[in-house]
Amino acid sequence: MQDMGEAGEACPFEFNFDEKTFKVGDTVSFRVNGSLEGFPFVGTLVEVHDDHVMIAGDPNDPDKHYRGTRESRPLVDYSEV
Repeated sequence: MQDMGEAGEACPFEFNFDEKTFKVGDTVSFRVNGSLEGFPFVGTLVEVHDDHVMIAGDPNDPDKHYRGTRESRPLVDYSEV
């Protein structure tokens, strides 16, 4: 997210990239595989489990949650979006 705006412009989000400290309410940068691979997405953790997280990542549908891997930048399967 750095260097995507004008020179000197800071990213408007504060991300948690430490999967060991994930907690509900954290803002994360997540990835989607398939045709969306390479694009950064922003979401909020709504559930944190030992082996996965649930992410609210669609501002137009706050009840839509994506299952992601539990790693520094969770991976969501394209079939969920």
